[in-house]
Amino acid sequence: MTGPHYDASGTRSVTAHSIGSAHTGDVIGLPAEILTAARDVPAPPSLTNLPPYPLCLGREDALTWLRTTLTAEGGTAITQTSTVHGLGGIGKSTLSLAYAHRYRHTYTLIWWITADSPARIEQSLADLTLRLLPSWAGAVSQNQRAQWAMTWLQWHPGWLLVFDNVENPADLTSYLGALNRGHHLVSSRRATGWPRTISTYPLGALESNEATRLICTYAFTDGKPTTRDLRDARALAADLGHLPLALEQAGAYLRQHPTISIDAYRRRLPTKLDKAADGINAERTIARIWTQTLYALGARNPNAVAVLRILAWLGPDDIPIAILETPDHNNDDLHEALGLLATYSMVTVTRHSVSVHRLLQTVLRDTAPTEADRSPTGRCAAVELLVRAIDLPAGRVSGALDALMPHLIALATTWCASRNSDREATLYSAAALHLQQQGRNARALPFWRAITGQREQVLGDLHPETLSSRNNLAGAYRAAGDLDRAIPLYETTLAQREQVLGDTHPNTISIRNNLGYAYALAGRLDDAVPLFETALTQSEQVLGSLHPNTLATRNNLAGAYESAGDLDRAIPLYETVLAQCEQVLGDLHPNTLTSRNNVAYAYQSAGRLNHAIPLFETALTQSEQVLGDLHPETLTSRSNLAGAYQAAGDLDRAIPLFETTLAQREQVLGDLHPETLTSRSNLAGAYHAAGDLDRAIPLSETTLAQREQVLGATHPETLTSRNNLAGAYQAAGDLDRAIPLFETTLAQREQVLGDLHPETLTSRNNLASAFHERDELPTTS
Repeated sequence: MTGPHYDASGTRSVTAHSIGSAHTGDVIGLPAEILTAARDVPAPPSLTNLPPYPLCLGREDALTWLRTTLTAEGGTAITQTSTVHGLGGIGKSTLSLAYAHRYRHTYTLIWWITADSPARIEQSLADLTLRLLPSWAGAVSQNQRAQWAMTWLQWHPGWLLVFDNVENPADLTSYLGALNRGHHLVSSRRATGWPRTISTYPLGALESNEATRLICTYAFTDGKPTTRDLRDARALAADLGHLPLALEQAGAYLRQHPTISIDAYRRRLPTKLDKAADGINAERTIARIWTQTLYALGARNPNAVAVLRILAWLGPDDIPIAILETPDHNNDDLHEALGLLATYSMVTVTRHSVSVHRLLQTVLRDTAPTEADRSPTGRCAAVELLVRAIDLPAGRVSGALDALMPHLIALATTWCASRNSDREATLYSAAALHLQQQGRNARALPFWRAITGQREQVLGDLHPETLSSRNNLAGAYRAAGDLDRAIPLYETTLAQREQVLGDTHPNTISIRNNLGYAYALAGRLDDAVPLFETALTQSEQVLGSLHPNTLATRNNLAGAYESAGDLDRAIPLYETVLAQCEQVLGDLHPNTLTSRNNVAYAYQSAGRLNHAIPLFETALTQSEQVLGDLHPETLTSRSNLAGAYQAAGDLDRAIPLFETTLAQREQVLGDLHPETLTSRSNLAGAYHAAGDLDRAIPLSETTLAQREQVLGATHPETLTSRNNLAGAYQAAGDLDRAIPLFETTLAQREQVLGDLHPETLTSRNNLASAFHERDELPTTS
């Protein structure tokens, strides 16, 4: 019997105008002595980066639940994860902070992680390294610091990580899986999407008595409320929906205006705000309070209002005060404004940074008046602050971009036409290219969306630079695994480039290659191969046989032949590309590494393991050296080497490598990225080959369900998963589930791949084997 077919991730080079080939990013691999330090460096006593102890009233039940779930079955010796979820302003972060402070003495280390994006998680972990190993951390990249922190946490037990304001549960997958010697406490507005192994707690509004008490605690710092005050506070709390953030801000206002009674304040609150009328109830509640606070702030210090409106357009957490300051000027007015905002509980100020609640930012943006150029008040100023902070004219962008990336992303997601559009586009281009150099094209999506919007408006729909931006946006969608958006955008842009630039312009050829690559990823080889063949002929004619874009197209055509099962054409073409890349680009150029990896994979497909394995080992070592340990191309090399070890029967080396690659792809690409699904499929296949069906079958079932969701029911890789699951069922003796699955896979492969494709032949053989096994089983009377 021919066994089930398992995946491997052959890489393909892709060119994209305005981006170019992949550049060398930060080298993430860590020296041996630094990795040893992760084991040997202890945590200083009670190390933490927690904000101050908050006022947390009426949450005893929730605090008890957290402690019980986190310390179940053995206390801090094992990993437990608990998630608190609820709407904005309900007090999730306050509860998490109260728990961390209350039980601080029970943990060796507590680290607060701003988790609203993968970039912020990485930044928070990098900050941990700065505290634990400052002598080394100050001279290396943020990626290296984050990796070292992960390694340290894997060595040391008894810590608590607080992931605050998680937007996407998938962002935590790699951390929760890889860090298993402490506790994870998560806060999020998301009620769904959490793994079943994570305990979740829905946090609601406060009860009436506690809500009343919270208002009075903030409002009456120097005296006790009267009976009437309590009655009016209860009515005000009811009006505010017992929402903690609203109660806190109302109390802070009353504290600053002791001559205004609670009842008078309550009567001043408008019942609605037109610009927030479509918001959630919590947003409308905050908007009502904001009206009164804005008026009071404007009367006392108009500059405070101006600063707050700027802060609304940046990331909510850890905005560096330094970027708000004017160089070589007295900044006393700024610091006075921040102090006043803090007294009204509008911001949280530390020595070096200021933070604003997300819900308050939403209200500020929704209610912002417009300036003369129709842009919202404060937004243009925010753009200017970031341009100045990154110092684009001087070119000193790398370190500043890492530190300010969350604020750049926040700004890009709210792009609008303004007098600063050109400067914004320059800013976003620098950020997008910086991410691309790190192999993180998917994270550049908000930047390419904004750049494309700006160029469409300013330059027109068919301007060459607009088409370049649209091409790059499609490339970011492709990198994120979103082929449903990438392919139509590539198709539209190709038609427009043919119209504007002509059929054989280099940029037209480039996008033809990119569209072919997207087709190949989607399993549409009948569309991909002719497109690659046309693009290659044109590229050889226009650019020359050894131009880097020609090499990339030749490589992609070889990959399409390989995917179609035509190794007789794929292997010589791959070998030619590798020799030409070595000649033109050099032995360690990223595209040369990709080509070396592809030749090795083709050798493996042809059964030439003696040639494939050494080439894979070389490609992986070089990729780690040039691109870094977590670069997507490095992950592909690692996955392919593991597959070659498995093909050679060396499961002791294959399985740990597959496990590592899966964890890293979950971290870098996300839980449902097509290449993450490939890693999950590969690991399930290795477990199956090792006879570990208890782990292979659930992983195969998960992979099939996810591929059906992401790629569709008849994508070639979905068919591979269906075939593999049938094989696992058969190995477990469950022919009642295996045979129907083999039958379905065979019918679909005949339809999608053709009657004589090697994988169709494999399916036909597998089904025959299952029938034979069933017929030979003894019957029972």
